[in-house]
Amino acid sequence: MHPTARGLRLNRCSKRLFSSTSYRAEVLSIHGLQDRVHPSYTKCNDSKLQSLRWKEEPRNVMIIKKPGVEAVGDALVEFAKHITTTYPGTNIILEPTVAANFHHRLPYPVYTLPPSSRSTPFPFTQSTYPRTPHHYLHPNTRSLASFNPEHSREEEGKEAPTSSDIPINPFHQKTDLLVTLGGDGTILHAASLFSTSRAVPPILSFAMGTLGFLGEFKWSEYASAFAALRTSGAADESTSNIRILRRNRLKAGVFGVNGERIGGEWGEYEGIEDVHAMNEISLHRGRNPHLAILEIFIGPYFLTEAVADGIIASTPTGSTAYSLSSGGSILHPSVPSLLLTPICPRSLSFRPLVLPEDAKITLKLSERNRGREVEVSVDGRRWGGLGPGQEVRVWLEELAAESGNGGIPCVKGLSGPGAEDGWVGGLNGLLKFNYPFGEEE
Repeated sequence: MHPTARGLRLNRCSKRLFSSTSYRAEVLSIHGLQDRVHPSYTKCNDSKLQSLRWKEEPRNVMIIKKPGVEAVGDALVEFAKHITTTYPGTNIILEPTVAANFHHRLPYPVYTLPPSSRSTPFPFTQSTYPRTPHHYLHPNTRSLASFNPEHSREEEGKEAPTSSDIPINPFHQKTDLLVTLGGDGTILHAASLFSTSRAVPPILSFAMGTLGFLGEFKWSEYASAFAALRTSGAADESTSNIRILRRNRLKAGVFGVNGERIGGEWGEYEGIEDVHAMNEISLHRGRNPHLAILEIFIGPYFLTEAVADGIIASTPTGSTAYSLSSGGSILHPSVPSLLLTPICPRSLSFRPLVLPEDAKITLKLSERNRGREVEVSVDGRRWGGLGPGQEVRVWLEELAAESGNGGIPCVKGLSGPGAEDGWVGGLNGLLKFNYPFGEEE
């Protein structure tokens, strides 16, 4: 453990975080943990899923919980106690507010982000921003996007920042695997914390939310599911009951009128100027009373001018989310493709499109748009505003074969017949696919 991190107790508004109970557990800085262990992935011969192999046993487990539900909080405590007791040396990572609220109920220290050294709009909150803000984690670090060679004379003695100067999100650097306790929104929130990371840790999800379409395991299976994931690769792959579905993510970049990348509100983080989305990237007129006018290109070719409330570019995983509510098609998550779905278009002949995985979509706000800007959202969270002449370029993230870069690796169980593909059961049981009117169960 780093000497400055040993024994570090994080304060919130100068209040003592320690409990008066016998546990008196600590909240420690995440910087004191060892760097993450990256698993490797291998395609299974008899399936589109992949097997996972750990190079060494995972140590740092980040738990993301659904807020505001007492039963989920109790489940977090039970799960954390189980894995730290059963697997000594396991470290628990929590979001700052969760760590502050639950550390006193655990017999071991928990790890989280240290408090900022200056005033910040994100103090000990579960940020709704799709990326952990680097000015909160590293307030003294300049990014490559903010460096202008023309200003070098004014900053005499300062050198251009190198890749080593780019701030690294501690969650990305320290988390071996993610565990979510909640519903689909909790999984989306967990994915959003890694929206600028090229390698998302494996996500082990327990359905404890409202819908749970993406949740793979029941809460009663937590001990066996975690044990199977932790030891994955140690035994013969044919006998393993764990498989990985690497769900595609979208990548998006914002460009100005002259084709230059846009910084400022959009920013750059970890050298990645693009943001990733698990479900969708949407452009919407927001509070503007006028319909948005968007020019749509597929590759270099002009497709159409959309006059609508907005437009959605989604992944196959997102095809059962906002896109579905807007009349889009339903796609199996293992089909690599992009969906383009209009939101309340003026023309009734503007139908949703399914595009191949190598398609590059450009969504440009027309100069004739009557509003000042449209809102750009990533997985339902505002990312920024797009002005006339500016454009968002969207494409599908490439999945590296074994390195784990690209996609969101979701853990699936194979404990029963047909368990490999619970998507069909989810359509029928949760979304009530083709459910007849006037009939009750």
